[in-house]
Amino acid sequence: MKITFSRCAFVLLGSGLLLGACSQKPQSEKTGMEYNNKYNGGFQYFKNTHPAPGPGLVPIEGGTFVLGGSAGEDVNYEYNNIRKRKSISTFYMDETEVSNRNWCEYLYWLQINFPQDRELYYNAVPDTLVWRRPLSYNEPYVENYLRHAAFQDYPVVGVSWKQAQDYCDWRTQRMNENILRQQGRLVGWKDMAKDSTKGKSDPFNTDMYLNGQYKGAGKDGKHMIVDLNPLAKKDSSGKTPHRAVRLEDGIIRAGYRLPTEAEWEYAALGLAGNTQFENIEEGKVYPWNGMGVRSPKAKTRGLILANFKRGGGDNAGVGGYLNDKADITAPVRSYAPNDFGLYNMAGNVNEWVQDTYRQTSFEESDDFNPFRGNEFTDKQYSDPVKGIYAKDKYGRPVKAPAKAYKKMTWAEMVAQQNGGQPVAAQTQQANGAKAAPAAAGSTPQALATAKSPLVGKPYNPDARGMNDTVNTTLYGVTTLVNDHSKVYKGGSWNDRIYWLNPASRRFMDEEESSAEIGFRCAMSNVGGPEINPQGKPEFSVKKAKRFNPKN
Repeated sequence: MKITFSRCAFVLLGSGLLLGACSQKPQSEKTGMEYNNKYNGGFQYFKNTHPAPGPGLVPIEGGTFVLGGSAGEDVNYEYNNIRKRKSISTFYMDETEVSNRNWCEYLYWLQINFPQDRELYYNAVPDTLVWRRPLSYNEPYVENYLRHAAFQDYPVVGVSWKQAQDYCDWRTQRMNENILRQQGRLVGWKDMAKDSTKGKSDPFNTDMYLNGQYKGAGKDGKHMIVDLNPLAKKDSSGKTPHRAVRLEDGIIRAGYRLPTEAEWEYAALGLAGNTQFENIEEGKVYPWNGMGVRSPKAKTRGLILANFKRGGGDNAGVGGYLNDKADITAPVRSYAPNDFGLYNMAGNVNEWVQDTYRQTSFEESDDFNPFRGNEFTDKQYSDPVKGIYAKDKYGRPVKAPAKAYKKMTWAEMVAQQNGGQPVAAQTQQANGAKAAPAAAGSTPQALATAKSPLVGKPYNPDARGMNDTVNTTLYGVTTLVNDHSKVYKGGSWNDRIYWLNPASRRFMDEEESSAEIGFRCAMSNVGGPEINPQGKPEFSVKKAKRFNPKN
């Protein structure tokens, strides 16, 4: 009993010390000032967190791999997947392809939030006529595939690359809005339903919210974050001021997007399942191990591992024993997932990726996170001095092509936002004075023009060189390859087995669609790249020593 008591006392004493240590406010290791202290300025510190990904995603731990390395042959002799070692940073990817039900949810939201905007809804509806063929009876799919309950878990098709981009943006806004409403940072869903005027002046947009342009009566929730800023004003009732969520709080998630071509290929191969201590024990030709397409496991032996066309005229197999259990597409959770936990990374439908197609992308792209198709944009201001974004009729920030490769000076930024007007003239106008005309050659644009003949051209850099957007003579004239040609990968229900190889690549115009092409979303990882550090050797890292000004 004595020993037990002593142990208990030791544990309680240790707990007390821990509690005492935890009660200390975090402190800046550079200035010694306490964080989260309203008396010394109120800088708020938040726990260093690795936020969970958005719904529907699984983690893809990054690493190095040989892009194009799984291709055994180049049947088209296009030389468009030359082997190159690349590195991919950790990211997240949809476990499954986007389904018809997911897309119908999107259409429904557009319908109830913009009931008068028929054009918006019409443009979002997939092209169901992709099923129509001159010599096939596919009309049942034209009428039923998108909306019939029997097909709700099948991958959406007839979606263009541009439509996929719009869906990714819509999904980002709904995810962040739901997080904020569920946490009480915005008015909750139930309260919104009771009052039809709450939060409905504009649809929620993450960029507008983070810029302080989505707040106020009818929008602010009951559990907003206490604002420790000494300049923050209390409301009329004298209550403690509260503020909206900031990006620094770790609550807002990164946006959904299409995966890059390199990310998609890396995720499809799933080499993590064949890796021990950085050694890849066995390469892959498909998302599964082995050279064949049938399952070697006892319970599923002989079953085909993906949905594809086995041979000419064989889309299903023989009545009584369908080889891949599908004639067209199959439900998005069909077949076994790969070692990353992703379904249908081969077959079922091809999938759009983010990249613009070029035959030589493999050779010319960067080693880290290779990607081709950057179109850098800047958010436009309706009031650059106050930092207020301009927005369109859907509540989204207006964006324009970027005109600078680095951060501009304040004068350059304000002048650029005001069509070349110098900041002094803009300030005069803000004070009610009429601006004097700028002297010839005095604006940042005029000064830059004297240095470069390319000023005024859209800034859309490509890996081929800084003049890419200027020298477009051949593209779209003597070849179908242009800046609107986007890559798709993975093979489909109507493709032969060659296209199931993750390195194979094809392209189509961004506004075209097909019954063989769908997509899935991805999301960038924020923070450290290691997903599961448990049990792995690592160096211990000491915490910063706490500063005591009394010593």
